[in-house]
Amino acid sequence: MNLAFAFEASARKHERQTAIFWGEQQFAYADLLSSALSLVNCLEKSFDVKPGDRVALWLKNCAEFVPALYGILGAGAVVVPINNFLKPHEVSYILQDCDAKLVVTDSSMSESVGKLRVGGHGIRSWNVDDFPGLAPGTGTLRAERRENDLAVIIYTSGTTGHPKGAMLAHGNLLSNVESCRIILSAVDTDRFVVLLPMFHSFMMTVCVLLPTIVGGSLVLIKSLHPPKNILHEIIQHRATILPAIPQFFRTLANASVPPGFPLRLCISGGAPLPGEILREFTEKMPIPLIEGYGLSEASPVVSMNPIKGPWKAGSIGVPIPGVKVTVQDEGGRLLPPGQTGEICVAGPNVMQGYWNRPEETAKALRGEWLLTGDIGHQDTDGYFFITDRKKDMLLVNGINVYPREIEEVIYQFPGVKEAAVIGVPDARKGEHPLAFVSAAEGKQVDEKALLHFVREKLADYKVPKRVVFMPALPRNATGKILKTALRQRLAASQ
Repeated sequence: MNLAFAFEASARKHERQTAIFWGEQQFAYADLLSSALSLVNCLEKSFDVKPGDRVALWLKNCAEFVPALYGILGAGAVVVPINNFLKPHEVSYILQDCDAKLVVTDSSMSESVGKLRVGGHGIRSWNVDDFPGLAPGTGTLRAERRENDLAVIIYTSGTTGHPKGAMLAHGNLLSNVESCRIILSAVDTDRFVVLLPMFHSFMMTVCVLLPTIVGGSLVLIKSLHPPKNILHEIIQHRATILPAIPQFFRTLANASVPPGFPLRLCISGGAPLPGEILREFTEKMPIPLIEGYGLSEASPVVSMNPIKGPWKAGSIGVPIPGVKVTVQDEGGRLLPPGQTGEICVAGPNVMQGYWNRPEETAKALRGEWLLTGDIGHQDTDGYFFITDRKKDMLLVNGINVYPREIEEVIYQFPGVKEAAVIGVPDARKGEHPLAFVSAAEGKQVDEKALLHFVREKLADYKVPKRVVFMPALPRNATGKILKTALRQRLAASQ
């Protein structure tokens, strides 16, 4: 079994059922399968794509994302979903790192695609807009790929300043889809709201793979602003399941929701769900809001609060079926309930490792266990809580951002002697980056020019909101910049 076969079986069983609601357009499963088959033929005949080749998928949310995903898998290739907020410089690194043969994109990205450079040269691309709508194709998604064969490489921000690719096999993702189907009681009449980016591992598994494999539907939101547009589409298309980041549920709790609202379940992921938002939501909405937890390296879902409860504020819930979660000390010893250590995950959803990163893989995998880098504990009821991060990481709108990546760009700016980036709480985004900078002796650094420089090289959500200039950054006896002292300084000034 592989993902392409699973989708084809679902599509043939539900061929007349609507698979995607996209504004006023509707696409049946037969349309998606036909279009995916057409792409398989194109990849093989026009681009000589072979099983195991890496094909990047650089698209904004659109109906074509789904057949493009399954078309790449149907050709036996490996999908490399790319964050559409990244700049060409960032994307070029990923394409070179995974040795991508092709980029599948659309006309809105054409200017950025023209700036991609791998080994000093441009990369071949194919535009989904070349299809008149969803194009017809015939045959079968015949890729002879097994469960242990690589299906997807998800790039995550890296502590070294460069992203690294988590290698997910067909079996990893199929197991996670099945576990999510069980825990969410997902059926072919469910309609999943898709408002977050489809390249994100959470959305790709829960809102693309899961519904299309069980025969459900995607309610693909065309416009996120104003928020009433989202409510209108949820009601118009009778959506039943809404996965989103915590900040959206505060907006929904304060919205005017009419009687007969169709949602049966809301899932909060991508960032910790504040207890206050959970309280506001449950007081105003007769719908369960359950918090889950995952990471790209685990395909990505690891745990979830049970739909029927009890829900524990601040808890990431209990492990989903087939997945084991433990709390371990640095030596790998299992810790009892109440004791704090590193959250570790084992199961068929755990990645094969990082692409071409044996040292990073060795740090992340200890035997069967994936070391998440998150610190927490388990209570006596078996619920898990995350209390801190072992990794130096921010969560901006549910997307991982590593300060090291931003700092390395800041250091490239003329006149910068020292730089450090920390996360600052943000009511709308969860967190945003803040930079501390000291200038070299006799130099001056202009804040506006520095931020413009960073914005040219990094995705907008990674750009610090402001820069705090200091004569020198605090360091410990070994010369390491003390970010704790910077956080204390910031707190004292507020």
